[in-house]
Amino acid sequence: MEKKNLDWSNLTFSYVKTDKRFVANYTNGAWDEGKLVDDDMIVMSEDAGVLQYAQTVFEGLKAYETKDGRIVTFRPDLNADRLHDSAVRLEIPPISKELFLKSVRQTVAGNAAWVPPYGTGATLYLRPYIFGINPVIGVKPADDYQYRIFATPVGPYFKGGAKPIVVKVSDFDRAAPHGTGNIKAGLNYAMSLHAIVTAHKEGFSENIYLDPATRTKIEETGGANIIFTDGKGKLVVPKSNSILPSITRRSLVYVAEHYCGMTIEEREVTLAEVMGGEFTECGLCGTAAVISPIGKINDHGREFAFASGMTDMGPVMTKLRETLTGIQMGTVEAPEGWIVEIDV
Repeated sequence: MEKKNLDWSNLTFSYVKTDKRFVANYTNGAWDEGKLVDDDMIVMSEDAGVLQYAQTVFEGLKAYETKDGRIVTFRPDLNADRLHDSAVRLEIPPISKELFLKSVRQTVAGNAAWVPPYGTGATLYLRPYIFGINPVIGVKPADDYQYRIFATPVGPYFKGGAKPIVVKVSDFDRAAPHGTGNIKAGLNYAMSLHAIVTAHKEGFSENIYLDPATRTKIEETGGANIIFTDGKGKLVVPKSNSILPSITRRSLVYVAEHYCGMTIEEREVTLAEVMGGEFTECGLCGTAAVISPIGKINDHGREFAFASGMTDMGPVMTKLRETLTGIQMGTVEAPEGWIVEIDV
């Protein structure tokens, strides 16, 4: 199979239209079997449920070319589970795991020429999503829905390596108590846009959100979970009912324990202990970057610098990131079931 003629090593993290996308429709109380299509345009009513009441959920995952030339995806079954949970929370009829996995396989296979070559640092990003498509003027769930998944080649999230960033403690709340913080709904990301634009204007790379009830405990950022290490072999993971269950974070926790011999502690983490110097390294984790190191946290002018510094990612976060990316790229042996090969 001949690859597309792209400058793979200089791709950005942005949308590029590819050849195929998968589309399935929910009408008359059931999902159809779905199929690959060429058309990237969506036609719907001006009164579609997604436009009026933000009834949409989504996922994000990647396909990779491994060192031995295979095309694989990473733990898509967990994306299927999380999309199901998100859909149920927004009264969207969930698609089956079988349909989800079929759509991933077909979309990657249909765009195999767009999967970046091994060693370029680029990957094929996949975006599955479901949205209410029929007209809805009263406040209620839509009757009809569309599920789509498209693929786009993206460059590495960090050009020239992952450099530590400076983040601020946000004045805004990411989620309400008993709200939608633990699902991947479009509305969660819409509310974070003003906060991130504000942070950027103030010179910060991201926001750290505190728990909405007491505003004393670390939750996550606008698009990533947070992990800490104490420099003594322990990985500390903030625990909360309003944190999105990141697949990357869950995978890093497994890697830390089973590959790196670390002790795992999932618990509530207070801002006070972070600013008091209890941890030596901190990282944001998600599909796009795997781990983004935090060098400093600014809490309304009071700044704390992690011992790992502002020059390079700390040694523990580096080891975790290199091990997980090695699993994804086929250079490190993967746990059973983590890697799904795509037939092309």
